[in-house]
Amino acid sequence: MNRPTHQPNRRKRTEVIGEAIKEYIAGHGLRPGDRLPQESHLIEALGASKGTIREALRGLESQGLLQTRTGPGGGAFIAEVSDDRTMELLGNYFFFRPPTIHDIYEVRKQLEPTLVASLGGVLDDTAFAHLEAVMAFYDHPPASLEEERLQRIKELEFHLLLVDYCPNPLLALMCRFPIRLLMGLTTCQRIYQQPYPELRRRGHDYQRQLLGALRQGKIDEARAVMADHMHTAQALMESREAMLDKAFFKAGMASTDGPSREYLALRDLSHHPFSHRPGFSYRPGEAGHDPDTLDR
Repeated sequence: MNRPTHQPNRRKRTEVIGEAIKEYIAGHGLRPGDRLPQESHLIEALGASKGTIREALRGLESQGLLQTRTGPGGGAFIAEVSDDRTMELLGNYFFFRPPTIHDIYEVRKQLEPTLVASLGGVLDDTAFAHLEAVMAFYDHPPASLEEERLQRIKELEFHLLLVDYCPNPLLALMCRFPIRLLMGLTTCQRIYQQPYPELRRRGHDYQRQLLGALRQGKIDEARAVMADHMHTAQALMESREAMLDKAFFKAGMASTDGPSREYLALRDLSHHPFSHRPGFSYRPGEAGHDPDTLDR
C-alpha cells in the first residue's frame, strides 16, 4: 500500500527574500543601526519587483528586525528586537493555547528561584537602591483601590527589575514573559483592583527577606525565600479564582485602555459570511448596529 507523500508548503517569494536578508545580516555581522543595501540594489540583486522587496522588508519590520526611514538618508536599518515586540509575538503564540494562572505560577516556582541564584555577586548598591525604591510604593497599606492596584503592579515590577539584572538572557526571557502576562491581561488587573491586603503584606515581607539574603551573599537562603514567595503567591491568587482573559497580549499595559476606534469599526463586521462557518462563535462586548446601516 502506497503511503501518501506530504509535500512541503511552497513558500512565498517574499518569505524566501526575507530569509535571505536575515542570512545577509548574519553573514555580514550587521548590528543595530546599520543600513541594508538600497532598495534599488536589492531589486537588482534579487531579480524581484519593488513591491515584492517592500513586502519582504515590511515582514522583517513586523518581526522587529528592521526599521524603515523615509526622506534623505532613509532606508531600511537593522533594529534590535525590543522587549515589547518579543512579548507580543509570544502572546500571539499562546493565544490559542492560553496558560492558566496555575500554569504561570508553576513556571514561576521553577524559574524565579534559579533567577535569584544567578544574581549572586551581580547586584551593587545602585541595584539594591533601585529595588528598594520600587518596594517603597507598597510598604504601607493603600489609601484607595487605585493605590492598591498600583501597588500590585509595582510588586510585579520588582520582579521585572530582578529579571533586568539577570546575566543569563535566556533565563531572563523565560522569567519575564509570565510576569508580563500577569501585568497585562485584564482579568488579573480587575483582581488587583479588589481589596486584598494579605497579598501586599506577604509580598513585601518576602521581598525584604530576599534583599537581605542577597546583600549578605546568602544565595541558598535567597533561593529558598523566592521559592516560598512563589508558592504563597500561587495559593493566594488561586484562592481568588484568578483567571486570564483569552485576549491578545498588548505590550506597554495597552490592555488597560478601552476599545480602540479601529476595533469598534471592525466589531460590526461580525455578520460577515465568514462568521457563520461551523464552530465560529462571536460575542461582542456590547450590541452593535445593523451592518447594513454602516456609513459608506
